[in-house]
Amino acid sequence: YHDSEGLCALAKEFPQAIVALVCKENSGGLSALDQKQVFYGKEGLLRAIGECDADIAVNGIAGSAGLEPSLAVLENRIDLALANKESVVMAWELVHHKAQEKQAKIIPVDSEHSAVFSLINQYTKSGSSVKNESLSEIILTASGGPFRTFSNEELRHVDVERALAHPTWNMGRKITIDSASLANKGLEVIEAVRLFDVSPDKVSVVIHPQSIVHSMIRLCNGALYAELSKPDMRLPIHKALYYPEVRACPFARLDFDRPSSSPLGLSFEAPCFERFPMLRLAYDAVRAGPLYSIAYNAANEIAVSAFLNKQIDFLAISRITEQVLSRDWSGKADSLDIILDLDKKARSLALKEIR
Repeated sequence: YHDSEGLCALAKEFPQAIVALVCKENSGGLSALDQKQVFYGKEGLLRAIGECDADIAVNGIAGSAGLEPSLAVLENRIDLALANKESVVMAWELVHHKAQEKQAKIIPVDSEHSAVFSLINQYTKSGSSVKNESLSEIILTASGGPFRTFSNEELRHVDVERALAHPTWNMGRKITIDSASLANKGLEVIEAVRLFDVSPDKVSVVIHPQSIVHSMIRLCNGALYAELSKPDMRLPIHKALYYPEVRACPFARLDFDRPSSSPLGLSFEAPCFERFPMLRLAYDAVRAGPLYSIAYNAANEIAVSAFLNKQIDFLAISRITEQVLSRDWSGKADSLDIILDLDKKARSLALKEIR
């Protein structure tokens, strides 16, 4: 957690809580709390996970920093409500094996994968592992971001401020840029392939600017099933916390009897792979093998950071990622050391491309 003031307020509201902060230098009022309950940095977070004795943990950490906490949650036999895409994109084999070994559940929290998870459990009778032939297609919806209608020429001139102005969701800076480039949807394609054990050919993306339909599945008989709600991330979090029960909540309800809140006029269109090559590159990466997915994620993280720091232009994000992916990343991601080493190498190459 970065927000020391917000964390301090939560700690006062829940005095028995264990709290963790990224940097001790920004601890603010936390110094007045019981020091046994305050942890700092990555190692402190991992210790906090081990000592909290939780039933379920929501991992909403952005980027590759969320991988080791995911493994720590599962190692402690805690169910994992997962909103960190990188845990799946970088190390699904390790994460999935750890969950099975410790008999802990993994419940998707991204709005799209939460919807697919619910629909698959409801309509295919196969749980989260889709091994039967009833499922024909997973359709992930995407808002399209702020540049959905931009031409290639217009995309050349977008700045950081415009890229951070997402039309639907209020998110962190990195994920908002990923949404603008469709890298976020690319990561979600990789995530869907791994989470639901399907081939990339069974995962498609459709642009849906209203963000009311959170994803769909198509069965082999052609029937299409969708989950609809207002775009409110509290709903997938609520669903994960109470899974497998369905509990009442006030979030995200759609009311069709009031025109002002009725989602009439829903629209859908195919994504443009030419204008948004990060989506195409994600499909290339997941087809090529697990290490390519790690390289895709690492290169994108470095490129997005450079764009936010105004070192590169918006279109350079995909150029840098493509250059990194052009290297040979064949092999198996069967240990954390291999994964972290490859992640480091891909980041180094991306930094070289930026220079």
